[in-house]
Amino acid sequence: MSEPDTPSPIADAAGMAAPAPWGAPRPDAIYFDGASSRKRPVRVQSGDTLEIIEDAVRVAAWSYQDLRRHDGPVDVLRIGSLAAPPLARLEIRDPALQREILGRAPMLDRSTEASGTFRIIGWSLAAVASIVLIATFGVPLVAERLTPLVPLSFEKRVGAAADRQVRAIFGDRVCNQGGGPAAFAKMVDAVRRAGGIELELQTQVIASAVPNAFALPGGSVYLLSGLLQRAETPDEVAGVIAHEIGHVIHRDHVRRMIQTGGTSFLIGLLFGDITGSTAVIFATRTLIDSAYSREAENSADAFAVEAMHKLGRSPKPMGELLVRLTGADGKNSIFSSHPLSAERLAMMTREDRPVTGPDILSPAEWLALKTICGRNGSR
Repeated sequence: MSEPDTPSPIADAAGMAAPAPWGAPRPDAIYFDGASSRKRPVRVQSGDTLEIIEDAVRVAAWSYQDLRRHDGPVDVLRIGSLAAPPLARLEIRDPALQREILGRAPMLDRSTEASGTFRIIGWSLAAVASIVLIATFGVPLVAERLTPLVPLSFEKRVGAAADRQVRAIFGDRVCNQGGGPAAFAKMVDAVRRAGGIELELQTQVIASAVPNAFALPGGSVYLLSGLLQRAETPDEVAGVIAHEIGHVIHRDHVRRMIQTGGTSFLIGLLFGDITGSTAVIFATRTLIDSAYSREAENSADAFAVEAMHKLGRSPKPMGELLVRLTGADGKNSIFSSHPLSAERLAMMTREDRPVTGPDILSPAEWLALKTICGRNGSR
């Protein structure tokens, strides 16, 4: 009786691997673990999960919900799992096993592009949130730390460049009739001395319907005739001027420029061309149109209150002027970025003191200032 044929464990002459020994289980699939390129013959067992077994040891278990099809030969089902490494693959040739997996994996043919898109959207939203957080908390903190480090000489250069731009913008609209310029200079000088400021301040009144006043770093103080014509007493205007000078003393302009333009703009101005037209226009718009923080506005108000007290005058008229200009809610003019006018008036009313000092301007000087732009206030 002849012996039954048995497969040889030795490779044939063509170099092909010999078939598995007689009785040994044949592999159901080829597994790539995603960490190496080695082909690993494995058995596949179906249960609550798709279990991948190598040498009687479970090496992976994939949820059917996570299975996704990958491109491969027509007769091969090539799948991966969302929970597995990105390059992990399972290649299945057995038609019966393919049909079983196709029936149990409802998401098999869902495109992985959708999940990639969601990931991109998620990262984009996270990036936007980071930018918002930096803009809201990071930039103000950086500005607070950098402002004291900015040299005063640079601040003066910014103010001088902005001053030239202001003069170029308004041109012949500068008002200088009669004794008005001297009266305004006297008012500003009184505020300067009361605030303990050694820097000499240059003053200008400009014909403009906008009710505003602003001071530039380096010592230029501008009063627009729109505010002057609405004022009823010198103390009202003096309080506003003191407030704007308070911003200069507290270096709020520099802090705001860092917040608005970023440190790259500031470094460019420090080491670049301060007279460049783009830089000058940006600086001028920031200095004139800045919407300061509530803290900065409160600090400037506190400076104005102290200055008016040292002059022996009350800060209350300033609050009355602001309410008259903006209304109680502070939404009707350029001052709309400031704290609510009613709140400011209440604070200044609490700081009201009996008048003990001389008039800031005499009646004749006040009339001269009121008519500095002509009898109708428009030159």
